[in-house]
Amino acid sequence: MALFDSVMAGISPGAALRRGVRQLEQGDAKGAFALLSRAARSGIPEAEFRVGRCYLEGSGVPPSRADGVRWVERAAARGYVEAQALLATLCLHGMAAGASEAGPGVGASLFGNATMAEPDYPGALKWAKRAAEAGSADGQAVLGFILTAGPENLRNLEEGDRWYQKSAAGGCPQGQLGYALALARDTSNPETQVELLKHLSQAAEKGLGTALYLYGMVQERGVSVPQDRAAAAACYKSAAEKGHRAAQARWGFALMSGNGVEINVVEGESWLRRAALAGDAEAAALVGDIYAKGGNLPPNYAEAAMWFRRAADGNHRGAARALGMLYLTGAGVPRDQEEATRLFRVAAQAGDASSHVDLGNLLLRGHGDEQDSIRTREWFEQAAESGDLIAAFNFGVCLAEGVGIERDDRKAAEWLRRAADGVINAQYWYGRMLVEGRGVEANPEEGRIWISKAAEIGMIEAQVMLGDMLLSGRGGPKDHPAALALFEKAAGQGHVGAMFAVGAMFGGGHDIPWDRAAAQRWFRAAAERGHPYAQMMLGRYLARNLAGEQNIEEARRWTERAVAQASAQIGVATADLFPSLTLGGTIGVSHSAISDLLHTGTRFWSAQAELAGSIFTGGTKWYTRKAAIDAYDAALGQYQETVLTALEQVADTMRALEHDAQALRAQADALAAASESEKLTRANYEAGTAGYLDLLVADSQYQQARLGYLGAITQRLQDTVALYAALGGGWWKDDAPLSPALHADTAH
Repeated sequence: MALFDSVMAGISPGAALRRGVRQLEQGDAKGAFALLSRAARSGIPEAEFRVGRCYLEGSGVPPSRADGVRWVERAAARGYVEAQALLATLCLHGMAAGASEAGPGVGASLFGNATMAEPDYPGALKWAKRAAEAGSADGQAVLGFILTAGPENLRNLEEGDRWYQKSAAGGCPQGQLGYALALARDTSNPETQVELLKHLSQAAEKGLGTALYLYGMVQERGVSVPQDRAAAAACYKSAAEKGHRAAQARWGFALMSGNGVEINVVEGESWLRRAALAGDAEAAALVGDIYAKGGNLPPNYAEAAMWFRRAADGNHRGAARALGMLYLTGAGVPRDQEEATRLFRVAAQAGDASSHVDLGNLLLRGHGDEQDSIRTREWFEQAAESGDLIAAFNFGVCLAEGVGIERDDRKAAEWLRRAADGVINAQYWYGRMLVEGRGVEANPEEGRIWISKAAEIGMIEAQVMLGDMLLSGRGGPKDHPAALALFEKAAGQGHVGAMFAVGAMFGGGHDIPWDRAAAQRWFRAAAERGHPYAQMMLGRYLARNLAGEQNIEEARRWTERAVAQASAQIGVATADLFPSLTLGGTIGVSHSAISDLLHTGTRFWSAQAELAGSIFTGGTKWYTRKAAIDAYDAALGQYQETVLTALEQVADTMRALEHDAQALRAQADALAAASESEKLTRANYEAGTAGYLDLLVADSQYQQARLGYLGAITQRLQDTVALYAALGGGWWKDDAPLSPALHADTAH
């Protein structure tokens, strides 16, 4: 029969079709296309359909959308059902039958990056209906899709569901998926759930990407089936390999987190990248998060910003907020608070509650516009009135600072009192209002109780203020050991002001044992983080040998820093006469570091303290400014004392350098003499007038002279370095900026 078809293919179109189909099955696409073309030109519908498929798929012939659509259209017009179903699908993809007349360049868009035309729903409906009524399961699935998900004027859910059901009964995976989705509209009936899962699993078993992805979601979450993360991961992997971008994102995340599969960070990131580049916003946000956190490598904020931008452009609100954080801090992108404000606004309008807080904090710093202020206040007010305690706290801040509403300390205190029943920040700030009498009658005793509650839960600012109250006896009895314990706890969490307080208490004058060595350690810790008082005290300890360690050069360096810092603090204290309260974070969102700020999933059990500086202090800030001026005067006096001591070191090192010069000249003369002696002895040895032992002795004397010369050079260099140090050399290079987190603490 094969030989007969081979002979007849040259004269019979039918034989050419049969032989062409056989060659396609055998992998000879080019030979098959020649035979199918011969049959198609004779008007055989199946041959026309297959030739159209070859053009569309680039099988045995260069791809051409125009030619492919034209041949499929011919076959469909002749009643070939498969062609009608395919043509309906092409119409849905913007490859309508009329596109065959658009010119030769149009066909490339199916295979390249050219922009596709709009879907032709009327054309798709016409051809899908013909194929469906002729019994095509594929056509029935396409018709079901148009009637359930097409334009409103074409929709008919009931009829569409019937066509999906017929397609599913015919074994079409698209029909099975469509019918499962139709059943998913109402799953209150257990029998419906069983039917839904049956059709969804059947579509997944046939390798349909979307069905695999959805069935993976069902198995991962244990919806009406036992939870099976491994099976879910397998479904995600299969769908990902078929190009389903949401599945690529889930499979990548599974590999990154070990969810149902062994952890493989490299492969997981590769899949996430693939999904992100295909347009999956969630995947782009996850890739950005990977770069922001860094893992085993340092964070790459520039790369993170690129991926967050891609996700934000895809309407991912978490990515918009993360990108705003990068612009706010200048990490990986130029610092731009206006751009940060815009991104927080976008995320907030999309429903991200944390961005409401971020936007509110920027408003307090003078960014944004009046509409932002009004919207932010409205967000907090509406949520507060509905019982949200975090929002009640933030609304209290708006009232205290006049954000989007006239300032009202009394109402602010009322809302903060309401929020204090469950928000640490509110407990602390309501306690401060009571202590300082702002918006309420002053009551230090009750204020101390509220501040104690916040301190017990772990709020660092509350621990520091309670320690100060225990130290001074404000609002209750003095308790210096308890104050020290609180300061040490806050210092252990990185609070620079608490570090200085611990050093000051160990330094003497309080009801605890003195420990000058411990005092110097804590002063150094605070000084290295930019605390001016600690820098001054560390300089004093080092200059006066108060803790058993004297270092005049280092003492001078620290006192110079203290003078510069104290001078700057006068300006800070003057500016701090104005309120600087910041809004509290939404409940459960950690902002402890830049990588956490960018990590959209970080959660913990309570709202954290995001209240920078002290605000409810009234006239006491004038005294803060006076204290800053006094600190500057003290630091300057300490500096002058240290400089006098340093001058003594300069004179000593100058005398040492004179001696070094004399010693170096003597060693140079000795080296020259030893070198000449060694040369003469070597010449005599080579002439046979001196023994080998004489040569070894001369060489040994030369090497000893060299060592003496190098030792003299070393001593001179060491004393030269000491002179530079005594003169202040090198300290200007130690000006690396402190980290943002540590800078923030210098105001404590």
